[in-house]
Amino acid sequence: MNRRFVLLAPALALAALLTTAAAPHRRAPAAPPPLGDSVRVTITTTLGAIEVELDHKHAPLTVENFMRYVDGRRYDGESFYRAMHLAWSDQEGQPSGLIQGGVRDARKLLPPIAHEPTTQTGILHKAGALSLARFAPGTGRADFSILLSDMPGLDAQPGDPNPDRQAGFAAFGHVVSGMDVVRRIWEAPRSATLGQGVMKGQMLDPTVKIISARRAPAPASAP
Repeated sequence: MNRRFVLLAPALALAALLTTAAAPHRRAPAAPPPLGDSVRVTITTTLGAIEVELDHKHAPLTVENFMRYVDGRRYDGESFYRAMHLAWSDQEGQPSGLIQGGVRDARKLLPPIAHEPTTQTGILHKAGALSLARFAPGTGRADFSILLSDMPGLDAQPGDPNPDRQAGFAAFGHVVSGMDVVRRIWEAPRSATLGQGVMKGQMLDPTVKIISARRAPAPASAP
């Protein structure tokens, strides 16, 4: 027998054993906690933090979709990129319009979800509401809007002959703190040339970065 092989074999076996023992044990990532009737999320941007409460009880599909992006940290490093300005309200000079943000990196996108109309959820497009952006109904993914004013035209209009307006948009939560940050984003500089169609002139330049989106603690119950 080759003496060199006899001497090396135990040494190689010992080295393999030590390497295996030293290798760190990799645990599978913990599953996110289940969602209750509502869930809070803090969206931290370069202009401040916005805390939102999502209505899982009434808009389960839309909230679960949003939370997949949150728990997967897919919003991190993305941006608010649009500020739509409508006519100013007569009430105390409050702004009218919305801001829109979401995921621009196509590699982070998940499949689109079924549409949940306001006639089904009962969640209306009031000031501070979150609404899932979409093209046609059933194409919504990661992008969402936050309203600065009531916009009932985004609610489902069952009697409208236009199928798009019949469906409306899917509202799924509201801002509980940070509307001042929403307004700062809305007031950020916009480009006169970026954007196509109705979105021309509404694109923020530069965009406002989303640093992170994380679950936030639920408020303490009153005694």
